[in-house]
Amino acid sequence: MKVSRIILPIVLLFVFAFSAQAQRRNKLYLEYIAQYNEIAVEQMKLHKIPASITLAQGLLESGAGQSTLARKSNNHFGIKCGGSWKGRSVRHDDDARNECFRAYRNARDSYEDHSKFLTGGARYAFLFRLDITDYKGWARGLKKAGYATDPSYANRLIQIIEDYELYKYDSSSRKKKTGKGTAKLVPHQVFLANGLLYVKARRGESFEDIAKEFDTRAKKLIKYNDLHKDYTLAEGDIIYLHEKKKKADKKYTVHIVGDDDSMHSISQRYGIRLKNLYKMNKKDPEKYIPEVGDRLRLR
Repeated sequence: MKVSRIILPIVLLFVFAFSAQAQRRNKLYLEYIAQYNEIAVEQMKLHKIPASITLAQGLLESGAGQSTLARKSNNHFGIKCGGSWKGRSVRHDDDARNECFRAYRNARDSYEDHSKFLTGGARYAFLFRLDITDYKGWARGLKKAGYATDPSYANRLIQIIEDYELYKYDSSSRKKKTGKGTAKLVPHQVFLANGLLYVKARRGESFEDIAKEFDTRAKKLIKYNDLHKDYTLAEGDIIYLHEKKKKADKKYTVHIVGDDDSMHSISQRYGIRLKNLYKMNKKDPEKYIPEVGDRLRLR
């Protein structure tokens, strides 16, 4: 197919934008994901822990495999010895000095022990009632259960999953539904935010389902909501039916970051384009992760 003079610049611009986005991503993170995504998916199938959560925790806890614990002891998840650990251990400074951490023969053993740590811990049992694609629920639940002391732990996991599209590894465990299986007889309730119409996704719903109801295209909905084609909708997700705005409504000027906020969730809440939220706050999309208590401008 020939590309016209009008279309060619648009195509080149798209390619350039895609390359720029790829360059913003941390190379070490990409290499880590490429190396360990298959193990994470394998663990998901065996133990019902979202692969996105496993990868995000591995990236965060091990510094993409560059931490001392990961390099010298193959500990990718920062798991401490605890009273039941009978294996090899090492000493490392963390919340206190000279704490005991588990050591493994290889990274695969670390991933397997991480799964056993979560499935065997009573305080994490409630997480396994969540949908396998509900990475936000898992991230918030891990923080609530006390996996880490960082108050922004859930935010960091969610941000990593969204920035690196790790949620696409969760969808491999979900059976694809036919149009008949997902069709809704009852129309969506339509809400209004920042002068924009939006709906809330239902369990098991796809972009195609919503697009069909509102006589639009799934690709448009994905673009309007700063998402990616591999994203699996979770129940309650806000989906705008039109392109979001550059700033929030006049009555909203500042947002104080809460426990489970990510830049994307904030942009959805106020109907602001994600790139504009970063820009007006002078934050680098590659480096900034919202901390609990941060003040973000909305206008």
